[in-house]
Amino acid sequence: MRQGIHPEYQECTVRCSCGNTFTTRSTKKELFVELCNECHPFYTGQQKFVDTGGRVQRFSDKFGGAAQAALERDKAAKAKRQEEAEAQAAKLKAERDKKAQEKAERARKYEEEAAKNKPAEEEQAEAEEAKAEEPSEAAEADKEAQE
Repeated sequence: MRQGIHPEYQECTVRCSCGNTFTTRSTKKELFVELCNECHPFYTGQQKFVDTGGRVQRFSDKFGGAAQAALERDKAAKAKRQEEAEAQAAKLKAERDKKAQEKAERARKYEEEAAKNKPAEEEQAEAEEAKAEEPSEAAEADKEAQE
């Protein structure tokens, strides 16, 4: 062993939470433990709750608030995503409604123009029919002249 780098090995007093004390050897002068051979359930055969206000409680005090804060943070993030999704859906619905309204307006204008142009188209059709009948009248006149 190298000299000067190891702690001093000395007699140590061990004290248990049940009140039992005994001596052993260690690098520390005193040790405090929660269980010993006098109070451990394996040796006594009795159930003992060691963590009542002990390790579990200390862990919860130290990190329990962090776990709760993480849950709240996740819940807030989920609510925010839900609101964003609803806003996006409302925006898309408004755009669809606007496009449908524009389409209906274009259809109405087209029908108005078709209604305005209809009498002119009817006159044109009558004029074409009259032209088609004129050659037949001329053909009849030719037939009469030949007879």
